Parts: sequence; C-alpha cells; structure tokens
Amino acid sequence: MRKDMLLFLLVILLSCNKKVEKTSPVEESITESVYASGIVKSKNQYQVFSTVNGLVKEVLVTEGDIVKKGDAIIRIADITAQLNKENAQIAADYSSVTANADKLNNARIEIENAKSKMDNDASLAKRQRNLWEQGIGTRNEMDQRELAYKNSTNAFEAAKLRFADLQKQISLQAKQSQKNLQLSNNTINDFIVKSERDGKVYNILKEKGEMVNTQTPVAIVGDASSFILELQVDEYDIARIKPGQKVLLSMDSYKGEVFEAQVLKINPLMNTQSKSFTIEAIFITPPAKLYPNLTTEANIIIAVKEKALTIPRSYLLDDTYVLLPNDEKRKVTIGLKDYQKVEILKGITAKDILIKPD
Repeated sequence: MRKDMLLFLLVILLSCNKKVEKTSPVEESITESVYASGIVKSKNQYQVFSTVNGLVKEVLVTEGDIVKKGDAIIRIADITAQLNKENAQIAADYSSVTANADKLNNARIEIENAKSKMDNDASLAKRQRNLWEQGIGTRNEMDQRELAYKNSTNAFEAAKLRFADLQKQISLQAKQSQKNLQLSNNTINDFIVKSERDGKVYNILKEKGEMVNTQTPVAIVGDASSFILELQVDEYDIARIKPGQKVLLSMDSYKGEVFEAQVLKINPLMNTQSKSFTIEAIFITPPAKLYPNLTTEANIIIAVKEKALTIPRSYLLDDTYVLLPNDEKRKVTIGLKDYQKVEILKGITAKDILIKPD
C-alpha cells in the first residue's frame, strides 16, 4: 500500500513540474511548397530499339560517344537478309531493260520483216488487180494475192502487238525486280540500329554475341549538354501545380547546394501504381556537371507571402483550433503552410499567447 502511494505522489510531482510550452504569433514571410522527388534526364533522352531479332554482330560506338542522326550504333547478324539481297540483285539485273535488249531487237526485226512482206504482198496484189482489170490472169490468182496481202497485214499488226506486250512485260519485270531489290536493301538496313537524332550515347545495353529483340532496348541516347528534371508529385498535390512555378531542388551529388528550376509541363496521366503524376522541369541555375539518372529531391513553390501572421504547425489542432491559457480552445482560419509553420488568417492576433498541445 505504501509503495502504491509513493508512485501516486511521484506522478503528481512530475505533472506539477512539467513545463508548459508557449508561443505567440509572429509576422514573417512564409512559403508554401509541394514536395517532389525524381531524377535528372538528358533532354530528348530515349531508348534505342532494334526493329529485328538476332545476334549482335558488332557494337559500333562506345558510351560517351557523340552521334549524329542516322549514325550506326549496333550491327546485327544478317546472313539470310544478305543472301536475299544478292538474289534480288541478280533478279534485278536479269530483268532490266538492258539485259533484255536482244529480245526487243528480235521483236523489232520481226516487225520490219512483217512490214516488208506486207509491202511486197500489197504491191503484188495491186499488180494482179491491174492485170485483172486489163483482162489478164484469173480471178483465182487475184483472190490469192488479195488474201496474201491481208494475211501479211495481220502478221504485221500482230508483230507490233507482240513487241508492245514484250516492252510492257520487260518494263513491269524490271520495276518489280527493282522494288524487290529496294525491299531487300531496306531489310539489310533494318539490321543496322541507328541513332534517331543528334546526341550522346549514355549507355550500351547489349554486347557482341548477345541476342536482341524488338522489345528490349539496346542503348540509351540523349542530348549531350541539355538536361531536364523528371519529378513525381503525389495526386493529393497535383491540382496546385502549374507550368512556370519555381522549383528548389537538392541532389546527393551536390550536398548542401540548392538549385533553381521551373515547371515546364505536367503529364496528365496518373501512374496508378504510385498514385503520382510526372512533372517535367528545366534548370534555371544548373550544376556545373550533370549526368542522366542523378536523383533529386525538390520543393515546388506554390505561393509566397512576405507579411503573414504565423505560428508553429505543432500548435495547431486538427488544422482548425489553437489552445489559449485557461484551456480555451479557439477556432482559427489558416492560409499558407510549410513544413514548420502555418499562416493564421483569422481567430487570433500577435498579442495572443498560445499553449502547445500535449
């Protein structure tokens, strides 16, 4: 019983000696911001993909190289494609107009021969007709000459048609074979992975002899000197973010330093897994050196007020009330908030004394 009494008296004594923390509102500047985290990315940074499957035959660049649009990055083994190209080249050569010049010449000769025979038969038919009119010769002889002339005329027209058809056929075959050759050349080009724009090779993701496919990137390329920030903002705060807002950020690579940036754009599609939105920002005061994928933590400035009546956030109850002496609980209207203090718009003045809640 005596032990319990001693414990009770000790609790009473400690309660009486507990120091009550107090404060009063202060007029000062306050800045409200939204927290964001993210990475540094090279401007126009993108993943390079192959358009075909195969084995890496040769890596043509090294990390850190500067490339131009269209420069080759990786060559993929293309034995079948090369054979197809050679076959297409053979077919194109065989089907060309030049290669078929003899056929066309023979067809022209046939036309000339047919025309000569037609002209000769026409002359004979005319002579026989004149003789018939003079009473010389027989009707049968004249009919035979007329028939021979008609047949040679038909043969001449047929020779011309055959020549025209041959020309069309050779022209069509030549065009088709050239198209097939172009397709084969394009297929060959597919086996050379090229840069889509000017930039710097930041990462080579495949080595010689490794298998590549159309679903996995083979390299990362981006601008050599221009960088952006890719920040993640919680969906709770996204409605307050606007392009043009100032961003203050820090990076582990530059401890103790703060850099300025500006919100460039907001990706309107939320990431359903992280419940966050992606914000792009550009540097106003960038560090001397930057590298892709450096991590950063940032505060996006929402609003700034130079003369605001503020109290520590720890003195606020439920974002609505403050405690005054004699356990008075008073309702207040709040404004801007940062991580340590909050602006009071109505409810108390700078003369009021506040008690810190337990």
